[in-house]
Order: sequence, then C-alpha cells, then structure tokens
Amino acid sequence: MADATTQDAPVLFREVKAANGKRIGFAQLNVEKSLNALSLPMIRLLDPQLQRWSSDPGIACVVLHGAGEKAFCAGGDVRSLYRAILDHQGPPPNLANLAFFDEEYSLDYRIHRYPKPLMVWGSGIVMGGGLGLMAGASHRVVTETSRVAMPEITIGLFPDVGGSWFLRRMPGRMGLFLALTGASINGHDLLVAGLGDHFVRSADRDSLFQQLAAVDWSDDADANRAVLSAVLATLAEPARELLPASPLQQHAQAIEALTAGATLAEVHVAITGYAGDDPWLKRAAATLAAGSPTTAALVWALRERAAALSLSEVFRLELVVALQCCAHPDFAEGVRALLIDKDNVPKWTPPTLAEVTPEWVEEHFRAPWTDSAASVGI
Repeated sequence: MADATTQDAPVLFREVKAANGKRIGFAQLNVEKSLNALSLPMIRLLDPQLQRWSSDPGIACVVLHGAGEKAFCAGGDVRSLYRAILDHQGPPPNLANLAFFDEEYSLDYRIHRYPKPLMVWGSGIVMGGGLGLMAGASHRVVTETSRVAMPEITIGLFPDVGGSWFLRRMPGRMGLFLALTGASINGHDLLVAGLGDHFVRSADRDSLFQQLAAVDWSDDADANRAVLSAVLATLAEPARELLPASPLQQHAQAIEALTAGATLAEVHVAITGYAGDDPWLKRAAATLAAGSPTTAALVWALRERAAALSLSEVFRLELVVALQCCAHPDFAEGVRALLIDKDNVPKWTPPTLAEVTPEWVEEHFRAPWTDSAASVGI
C-alpha cells in the first residue's frame, strides 16, 4: 500500500487542531496530472482512513478535496480497468475489476452513511466516480468552476457509483436525461438537482479551511453538522454574483417533454430528434445518438429495477452490472475509442438500440458468482 505520509502519495492526509482541541481531518486526492482520477490504490488509502476518523472521538469534521484547481475527481481510472479487461480471458468475475468496483462502491456507501460531518469540495471537474464520492457527503460544496457529468454513455459503461439511486431522486426526469445524454452541468445545476448544498467562490477554499480551525466543535455530530452549515452560509452571499445560469432549470420543461415517453425507444427518438437551436440540448442529443445503445438500455432497466431498492441493494445491483459490462464488448471498445486510440469511432455491439434484445440486457443483470462466492462488501 502506498505511504500516505509522502507528498507524492495518491492521497494525502493531515489533521488540523481547532481552537478547542478538536481536530479536522483533511483528505486530498493527489494525482493532479490525471485530474485526480480514482484508482484502487487511492481507494485503499482513503477508505480505511475515513473509517479511522469516523471512530476517533477527537475528529469533529472531515474534509475531502482534490489537488490543484482543475478537478476534484474526473472519475474512475478506466484505463486501468481497460487493461484488466484485456488481460482477463474467460467469463466474469474478473478479480481485478471485481476488487475495484467492490471497494469503490463500499467506500461510496460508507460516505452516504458517515456518522460525522463530511464536506466534499466539489470545485472544478467532477465526473463519474468523483460524483460517487461527493453524492453521499453531508456537505457538498460547489463553485463557479464546478463541471459535472456522468458521461458513461460515451464509453459503454453506465452511471454507477450509486447513480441508480441519486439520479432517480432528482426532480422529475432530470436524472434520466443526464444518464442518457451525459450532459455537462454546473454548480447551480447541482443545487437544482439536489446534489449540491452550498455554492461558494472557488477562491474561498483556503480561507474556508482556515475558518474550520476556529470553530467551536462539540462531541455531538448533529451540532457539528449545523455549525459547518453555518460557516458555509457566511460564504454564500459573496458568491451569489458568480452563480451561473442553470441549464437544468432553464430547460426543465423541455427535459420533461423529451423524456416523457413510456418506453426507452420513445425517449430515445425524442431526445435524438431534438430540432431546436439550444447548444446544450443539441450536444445532449448528439451524445445520445453516438453513445452505446447497450448503455442506454441499461440506464432504463436500472431505473426500473432500482425504484424500490435500498441504497445498499442498489450498490449490489450495480456491482453485478459493472462486472458484466467488463465481460461484454462495449465498455472496452468505448474506452479504446475515446481514451486509448482516440479515434472517437466506437463500434458498439449491438450497433443500434433496435438490436438490443431483452435477453442481451438480462445478461448484464446475471450475478457472475456462485452463492458461496463473495460479492460486495456492503
């Protein structure tokens, strides 16, 4: 395991003593050159440290942020997943990818259930696995530089890391639209969608971190959550003038109309057939049209199947689908086309939505282990 005490470790940890002796734990994703993309070694550093802090009575608050100004976390390390897929011959589970998804989802789940205030500084790029880290935090801070997406439709995966849970809980069918189109949204959008709690200026990060050391923290987690919210509220007014327009808010009626169909085929036709002149909606339509038909079908199926599931059940279901995506063609092909060869011409299997059969979709929901095999640690 990497040594998190060295400055080149993929995750850095430090503790700051507050005025009354309580401590704040800071965890920094520290792979700036890859926009802090989340890897298995990072997960294996971050998860146990968060657990230690959760049981340490001296730790009052935890802060999770990324190195640099460009990104909190640009998603999972899909290049490593791609290499593991190529190295694995035979049926799932691929043990390397099983470890990544299992441990990532377990970490995300624990963040959702964290017993202390946990603030994520979601400035800059937040995609895929980064949103998985952020979605369950008690205090999700966004700024004028936040750029967020679940772009799995472009690589043949699906919006995982609990996306089947939190996308469904957005107003109306916003989550369905974002899952199908991979549309990029901003900090204001996250407030509208219920995935952000506080909008502050990106320039106020260091000042905020310093202010946390002046807080009179207590032994009561609920009281500490309220105190953290109050500190963040003091930064809201200066940030108001930087609040960008919200495409989700501006196009709420259009999104509902485009996703109103009773079947995926109807919604697919409506979105890809968008004939208006709004650039954001045009990009969304083009992305779905060029994206993996299998991903679109999985988005629809997961939305239906996850409707009555608990959060832990959602993560277990997503683990099955993620491993099956590794065993089916589109994920590796999408990563190849977008990130490896960069020809941007993926050859999807099947190539069209009309050719995606119920049997093909059902294969992706078949658990790739026996009853006696380990599945997910949630």
